[in-house]
Amino acid sequence: MATTRMEQAAVRNIGIMAHIDAGKTTTTERILYYTGSSHKVGEVHDGTTATDFLPEEREHGITIASAAVTCRWAVDGTVHTVNLIDTPGHIDFTVEVERCLRVLDGAVAVFDAVAGVEPQSETVWRQADRYGVPRICFVNKMDRVGADMARCVEMIGDRLGAVPLVLHLPIGAEAGFRGVIDLVGMRALTWSADTDLGEAHDVVAVPDHLVGEARRWRDRLVEAVAEHDDALMEPYVRGEEPDEEALHAAIRRVTVGSVGGPLTVTPVLCGTAFKNKGVQPLLDAVVRYLPSPLDAGEVAGVHPRDPAAAVRRPPSEDAPLAALAFKITSDPHLGRLTFVRLYSGRLTTGERVHNPLRGDKERIGKIYRVHAATREEIASAVAGDIVAVMGLRRTTTGETLCDAADPIVLDSMDFPDPVIEVAVEPRSRADRDRLSEAIVRLAEEDPSLRVRTDAESGQTILGGMGELHLEIQIARLLREFRVDARVGRPRVAYRETIRRVVESLDHTHRKQTGGKGRFARVRITVEPFEGGYAFVSEVTGGRVPREFVPAVDQGCRDALRIGVLAGHEVTGVRVRLLDGAFHTEDSSEQAFRTAGLDAMKAALALADPVLLEPVMAVEATTPEECLGDVIGDLNARRGRVRSLTERRGARVVSAVVPLAEMFGYVGDLRSRTSGRASFTMEFDSYAQAPTPVAAAVIGDGR
Repeated sequence: MATTRMEQAAVRNIGIMAHIDAGKTTTTERILYYTGSSHKVGEVHDGTTATDFLPEEREHGITIASAAVTCRWAVDGTVHTVNLIDTPGHIDFTVEVERCLRVLDGAVAVFDAVAGVEPQSETVWRQADRYGVPRICFVNKMDRVGADMARCVEMIGDRLGAVPLVLHLPIGAEAGFRGVIDLVGMRALTWSADTDLGEAHDVVAVPDHLVGEARRWRDRLVEAVAEHDDALMEPYVRGEEPDEEALHAAIRRVTVGSVGGPLTVTPVLCGTAFKNKGVQPLLDAVVRYLPSPLDAGEVAGVHPRDPAAAVRRPPSEDAPLAALAFKITSDPHLGRLTFVRLYSGRLTTGERVHNPLRGDKERIGKIYRVHAATREEIASAVAGDIVAVMGLRRTTTGETLCDAADPIVLDSMDFPDPVIEVAVEPRSRADRDRLSEAIVRLAEEDPSLRVRTDAESGQTILGGMGELHLEIQIARLLREFRVDARVGRPRVAYRETIRRVVESLDHTHRKQTGGKGRFARVRITVEPFEGGYAFVSEVTGGRVPREFVPAVDQGCRDALRIGVLAGHEVTGVRVRLLDGAFHTEDSSEQAFRTAGLDAMKAALALADPVLLEPVMAVEATTPEECLGDVIGDLNARRGRVRSLTERRGARVVSAVVPLAEMFGYVGDLRSRTSGRASFTMEFDSYAQAPTPVAAAVIGDGR
């Protein structure tokens, strides 16, 4: 049955994103309850939530893997379908946020009303900016001591560079918080003082003592919207007061239309999800202000055989198929499931789809609409849907599925390099086989998990985004895949780079084995480069045939995987292929790949290689009386303090510290501050390691 544009207009694909402990999962649980998708509210502290269903999530009380749920919510008589993804807040799992934002049309950013905009809040906000995702803000935990809506709104403007459109004013504060003033409709919404889960809330007149303040804030709201919306500006200049419907429409236009411009305009609401206040207005705002697949418009891609040829697809069922695989997971009953976002066309059970990056076809097994840990089988999915698919054996994260007769390659996703590693060694031959199988499965599910084999020890090395990230993956290896293995201590994932230009290094690969020989000659210049890696061919006259140039590039890349100092990956290198020579009988792609590898190895040894170490951005929040101890400890860890600020009576220390010095920091911080301080940490950059550190790492062969 064909899907109408009206049905597509009633779909919302959204994500819930925030700093850890801001209340994302609790907010999601309330959304599921009020939309009728669940009949019992789960709590994070009880380990009973619907979206945090993995054993590791319930043990740690945090979201680790993004979970998709589908629910329905009616506004103004129209029932809307909301496909919602609850994303992790911990920095170690930021890749989960990245790949979800890539396929979502809108997002809800949740903020702690006491802490305001926290470091990971900024990280996920930048990710949403990168993918052009419109968003609304929900200032949560308004019932907590120290909650400050105005300060949070100010931080959204200052720290995130956004234009906050305040739609709610809180009624009461902290334990006395009992509702909000809806500035669009100029009415008050109040809830009972207890944690009653009833859907009903009272709609009453704005309390007399708040009428003046509400009027001032509504005037600010109308002015801010008019500044960014031409349709509202003209009547605003004439002094006309917009009615509720016109203001809703204008807020939607500026929210959807501002992304990609110099400023992101975002509505701001408030409430307390844990105490069941403010969730229904948040759902109304999701439907009213965030885009449908139709609003998201055409998706852009390129032709697989001509990357310079742009291809676009409208969000229509009648257009050729264009879908992106953004997540792979293993279901204990169904096996391998691939999560897919459809941008155009229709996907039907049993049909064969084209993967343009691999050049082959795969058959669609079953299609499921997902509700966290449960699945609902459906016969087909259409443009705008987010579904899980069985049967895709070779398709991986970030790859496109399309119509073979009308191919397209959609933009994929970039995943950061790991900053920490751990060695894993199976205890028996049977465990070795299970380990190999388990690592393949885990790496499919988590693109930020990198796997390599140590050339000297033969150990399997897992690289990840942080200690918690690796701890979770190791726990899955031992518990879910039943691998009995020895696990080493976490260690830093160093990098190597070069500081000197090596010009015109000439290398000839020649081998004669009785049969056909091998011959390839290359001349390259290697130089420091601000990016990760670049390869430029400057060969003229066909001295290196065009078909062999990519092989030289690949050989250079092979050499960069194992540096000359301590065997770490090399970054910050640009290669210029200047010249070469070939033999009509003995030259081949393999010969030129080997020549490129050997030439690069020789160049790296001459290019003054140095060791790089990952440096983390650390933000420690501490009472004033412990400030000296905290700063002294960071300095002792080779840290450099960037700034000192005040936040609700506490001091916030922002510093950059080498990751190697941060192992065990949580225990030391608690000890020095009697458990009163906390910290967050995320990757900042790579920096040259001091000589003593580099000497120790090179000497250990780590």
